[in-house]
Formats: sequence, structure tokens, C-alpha cells
Amino acid sequence: MRNPPDRHNPFSRREFLQRCGMGMGSLGLAGLLGSPGLSNAADAANSLAARLPHFAPKAKRVIHFFLNGGPSHVDTFDPKPALAKYAGQSLPGEYLRTERKTGAAFPSPFKFQRYGQSGLEVSELFAKTAEHADDIAVIRSMYAQVPNHEPSLMLMNCGDSVQARPSVGAWVLYGLGTENQNLPGFITMCPGGYPVKDAENWQSGFLPGVYQGTFIDPQQTGKLIENIVSPHAGEAVQKRQLDLLRALNAEHQRTRIDDSRLDARIQSFELAFRMQMDATDAFDIGKEPQPIREMYGTHVHGRQTLIARRLLERGVRFVQLWHGAGQPWDHHENIEAGLRAQAGQIDQPIAALLTDLKQRGMLDETLVVWGGEFGRTPTVELGDAGKSKLGRDHNPYGFSVWMAGGGIKGGTVHGATDEFGFRAVEKRASVHDLHATILHCLGFDHEKLTYRHAGRDFRLTDVEGEVIRSVLV
Repeated sequence: MRNPPDRHNPFSRREFLQRCGMGMGSLGLAGLLGSPGLSNAADAANSLAARLPHFAPKAKRVIHFFLNGGPSHVDTFDPKPALAKYAGQSLPGEYLRTERKTGAAFPSPFKFQRYGQSGLEVSELFAKTAEHADDIAVIRSMYAQVPNHEPSLMLMNCGDSVQARPSVGAWVLYGLGTENQNLPGFITMCPGGYPVKDAENWQSGFLPGVYQGTFIDPQQTGKLIENIVSPHAGEAVQKRQLDLLRALNAEHQRTRIDDSRLDARIQSFELAFRMQMDATDAFDIGKEPQPIREMYGTHVHGRQTLIARRLLERGVRFVQLWHGAGQPWDHHENIEAGLRAQAGQIDQPIAALLTDLKQRGMLDETLVVWGGEFGRTPTVELGDAGKSKLGRDHNPYGFSVWMAGGGIKGGTVHGATDEFGFRAVEKRASVHDLHATILHCLGFDHEKLTYRHAGRDFRLTDVEGEVIRSVLV
């Protein structure tokens, strides 16, 4: 590193930002981060430096469409014609316990058809996405643990339904670092506010705080990221402020060398300053050609998906796109109208993203994941008076998730639920299996990507998980 210039020898803005990026925010981390997730001690000196995984990866980045609330698999990617035979009747066999009272079989009101050379069956709700059927692998035998949103969200996002654990995005950033030091390596977007469980969904847990996701509300038409550009201080003033802050933080840190929260705070200040170079450009979809913007659509989901692509091509490792505040896919009643509305908002953007990534040569190195925290019942939910609400209750026993892109064998189906879609019965896949597969695509052995905490080596998949090899190339 160059010696700091004096006032008679000013250095460039870019040189100053680079100096900030390797400043006090990296001190004290070598001891904290000397784990199997980091390739060597030199990389540990900068916790966000790009690092090599355990083996050659197929994917370098991830985009996760999270349909919070729990999308119905029997109405989207898991057709169940047997439901029509029992419409209005009780299903035969063992009746699984549901969170709310449910009644008779409820056939899907949506038509399914086969797409692509693979003949993958997809609902009319995702007809545009289905044009990429030969790029998609559907896991139809997913299962969770409980029929409640909160623990199921924690399980799907953090690998544990009870204990506070680091999120998938935090683990990915911990393992790979980021390719752009001027943008957060893990970004999560949710229109209109937080989903259920708020920031716990993208928490860093016991990992250093620098790996936590950065939340952005894409519904804001003005400033997507608050307080990035100072309204009253120019670059010279900001430089002096940051120099002073760095010196004070260094003094404060000398007696708190093991406090990762302090280090995360220091790095967040420095990252915020560096973001002035890249953030404005990355989030400005006005710089995209008009045909590209039209391909994604004008709805907020088209906007956030296009922003996500711009972030991924700028080196951001993990982008998670939530559907909206609360749990918009929680269709306990009038599911037909609800599904048409929600699917209609994301079908075009998802299809556009897959097309766009292909055109740019990025799909082979980008892992695309679609799903929610659980599925829905094939039986209709009943109200207090026993009257049909024309909706579906939560179903953790069986549901679908699909993947595409880097490392994924398109046009494939893994596993199956029973003939009605209630329970995963063939090649059952746990959430730990899904996480192990995501990490495998990124070049990690999920059993070796660990972090020592409270006297033991933790991992995203806890003590379980098998890679779902049938969906891999």
C-alpha cells in the first residue's frame, strides 16, 4: 500500500476508496475467520475478499426467488389429476393433520401442460417461465418440519427452525467472499417492507456481522439506499471524517479484538462510503435499453428482478427476492384469485431473467432457486362454520422447489408426492438436502464449510443433508 499522501500530493478518489477498503475494517479478523471456509490466512485479513471454494464450482452466484407465505405446489409445478376424481369428497387413506380444519379434495382450478423437449408439466400460472422448462429441475418431494410460517422460514433460510443460525446467503458470502468491494455481497429485496421474521431471514447469526444481508425495498421510487450520499459534506470533508472515525475505532478496538460486531460496524461505514461509486449505477435501470426493461415488465417485481441481474453481473454473490411484506402467498381463502394475481406479477420477470442471463452468457454460472417455506394442502380449508373458504392450508409434508442455471440438469424432476400431493413419498428431499445441493453447485462440500462457535464446528446443514445428485449435470 502506498504511504498516505500529504495535502501537497493529493491522491485520486479511486485510490482513496481502495485504501478505505483495506483499512481498519480488516484488523482482528485473522483469528476469527481462520476456518475451513477461508482458503488461507491472507484472505482472512479481508473478510469480504473473493475466495476459492473446495472444488471447481458450476455456479459463482445465486438468485433466490422467495415466495413467502407458501406457494401451492399442486397449482404450480406438481399436477395432481387424481384430485378431480375425489372433488368434494374426503380423500382415502390416512388423513394428515393440518394446522387449520380442512375438508374435501380441492382440484386445481388451473390447467397444466407439458413444455419443452423434456415434457415438464407446469401450470398455466407460470406459462412464460415454462418456456424455459428444459433449463429447470423441479424437486417435487421437499418436506419441512412444522406447519407454521415462522419456524419454516427459519428452516428454509437458516437451516434451523428453532435456534438462531446464519442464513444461506451469509454462509455463501462467508465461503466465497464478494467480487465487488464497493457493493454488499448479499442483498435481499422485498417490496413494501419486511416479510414475517423480518431481518432474521437474512441474518449472519454467529458469523461476523459483515456477512448479514443488506435489505432494500424496491418499491421506493426515490432513494433505494438511504444515507449513501452526504447532503452536506463533499469528498474532502468525508475523507477527514472517515480518517477520524477510523482512528477512534482503532483505539476502541484495541481492547475489544474479539468483538465481531464492532468490526462489522467499521466495515459497514467503509462500505457505505465506497458504495457511492457503484450503488447509484447498479440500481439505475434507466441505463438499460428500453426492450430489456419492457421484457422484465413495469411492475415492481420486474424492476427488482432487473436490478438483481445488474447486481449479479457486478459481482454480488447472493440476491434474494421476496414477493412482498408479510406473507402474500398465504392463500387460506379464494386461492384462485390470489394465485392468478401473485403469479401474474412474477411469471414474466422470472422468464425475462432466464432469457437475459442466457443472452449474456451468465446462466451457466448463476444458480436460480424458486420456492417458499412449505406448500399447501390438496384439501380445501374450512371456516368456523365448516363452510369452504376455497383456499388451502399450510402443508409441510410435501411441496416443490425448482432450480435452474449453474450446475443444474434442466428438464428433470426429482421425487414425487403421493397421488394427491399431500406427502412426499418418493426420493424425499429435506431442506438440508436442498442447502447441500446449493452449496455443491457453488463448489462447497457442505460438511466442510464450517465455522467454530461455542466450542463446536457449525455448518449450514447442521449434521444432516445429502446432495440431490439427480438434478445436477
